[in-house]
Amino acid sequence: MSVTAVSPLDVEEVDESVDDDRPWVAIVWNDPVNLMTYVTYVFQKLFGYSWDRAHELMLDVHHKGRASVATGTREEMEADAERLHAYGLWATIAQD
Repeated sequence: MSVTAVSPLDVEEVDESVDDDRPWVAIVWNDPVNLMTYVTYVFQKLFGYSWDRAHELMLDVHHKGRASVATGTREEMEADAERLHAYGLWATIAQD
């Protein structure tokens, strides 16, 4: 069995740092099922938004097709997405 020697010049440097500074977001997507009033209610109930803020986010979902409704760690956003799913909303998470 032979051993291959590698010199430091043969090794390519790879940046393995992870950009943990960017927050994660929970995104709610438009769907053909839920009423606008219901979506507003869910945003108020789950996130404690005022009616005005919840209504504004609901309009983003309705007109733009999606809205970022919460930010935080990946684990927090996964939990928020699960809570949104429990209320019948389409939600995903992404790194901002």
